Amino acid sequence: MDVNQVARQLVPLLGGKENIATAAHCATRLRLVLVDDSLVQKEAIEALDGVKGCFSNAGQIQIIFGSGIVNKVHAAFIQAAGISESSKSEAADIAARKLNPFQRLARLLSNIFVPIIPAIVASGLLMGLLGMVKTYGWVNADSALFVMLDMCSSAAFIILPILIGFTAAREFGGNPYLGATLGGILTHPALTNAWGVASGFHTMNFFGLEIAMIGYQGTVFPVLLAVWFMSLIEKRLRRIVPDALDIILTPFLTVIISGFVALLIIGPAGRMLGDGISLVLSTLIAHAGWLAGGIFGGLYSVIVITGVHHSFHAIEAGLLGNPSIGVNFLLPIWSMANVAQGGACLAVWFKTRDVKTRSIVLPSAFSAMLGITEAAIFGVNLRFIKPFIAGIIGGALGGAWVVAMHVNMTAVGLTALPGMAIVQASSIVNYLIGMLIAFGVAFTVSLLLKYKIEAR
Repeated sequence: MDVNQVARQLVPLLGGKENIATAAHCATRLRLVLVDDSLVQKEAIEALDGVKGCFSNAGQIQIIFGSGIVNKVHAAFIQAAGISESSKSEAADIAARKLNPFQRLARLLSNIFVPIIPAIVASGLLMGLLGMVKTYGWVNADSALFVMLDMCSSAAFIILPILIGFTAAREFGGNPYLGATLGGILTHPALTNAWGVASGFHTMNFFGLEIAMIGYQGTVFPVLLAVWFMSLIEKRLRRIVPDALDIILTPFLTVIISGFVALLIIGPAGRMLGDGISLVLSTLIAHAGWLAGGIFGGLYSVIVITGVHHSFHAIEAGLLGNPSIGVNFLLPIWSMANVAQGGACLAVWFKTRDVKTRSIVLPSAFSAMLGITEAAIFGVNLRFIKPFIAGIIGGALGGAWVVAMHVNMTAVGLTALPGMAIVQASSIVNYLIGMLIAFGVAFTVSLLLKYKIEAR
């Protein structure tokens, strides 16, 4: 592959130099913000050497090259296009201006929760392993080793409002350390631990108002709303507080005002919102059962196209932090949808002899089995339409199975094969069966459906 030649060929297919605003790249994709997306010649771009797919998402044109190649193409492209190099975040900020309010909200939640995922994955993985060894009696639950490991597994959920406070404040334009402080106020030891409410809690009389002294450990929406309010207060104070007093008065007043409002108004309202969402979802799963799982599993791949799926991390974290739920019953459904798209993608390999298409199919299908479906969906399945439909069918049936079998996970962020690490021990077998159903059905339907795969 001649990266310089590919870079030069891309420029006119993107509408020319004057149509290219910024260019950045992530691990696998060239991310471009264009003046007019309608000038993009998508099919011609996908026919270029090394291109594994091209799609529009979050206000950007994203061209899949794969790791190890995309950085070379990017370096050649900015020279060919005559533009300056942009960071991924700069390109994302410019692209955000082109999004509608709903898409901006999804992007906002994604930016807040994606940095937190490693902590939740680590805690959830350890929590799942501890649950397994406790179930089978391999370790004494009262031993010092188990107790210390249990502390490690629950820490991320206990301080979740602090982690969210930091990233949310950074995203809302406030001081992230003040955001973390506000998260600390909502989880202060003076408040009854959210998981110990069943044993009773105290109330506090505040000028005639009875305030429940309950903490917000593991919650999501209270701290999100509180930090959003805090950021507004901080920005307004910085406009009116004299510069000489800014470093003293602004943080002081910000913490006092936002802390009181969070404890008295926003916290309880946010808890009601989070509990309401969790109640609706758990009720749907409990009463609609496999039907709800089928609908969610079928629709998830459609939602992935819009990029809104990243906002689900907030809901999943809320489920894990809810004392009455404590598990993630949504992620197994998403896993089935991802695996199904991988199966549908792999079937294309058996239906074509085109070398370029085959070279894209195998790595894309394997990536989907690891939970990353963009290459399979945008590079293969959507290109031929019917494989995507096959993936929806497989995802629906797999989703129905895992819900019917009560498969749950203990964290967020891992799906498909890696998701086995955070599946509850009692659900491993049914999770594997669900993946076999999703993959097998999608593969078979994609293989049997008739559609034309043109050689390029």
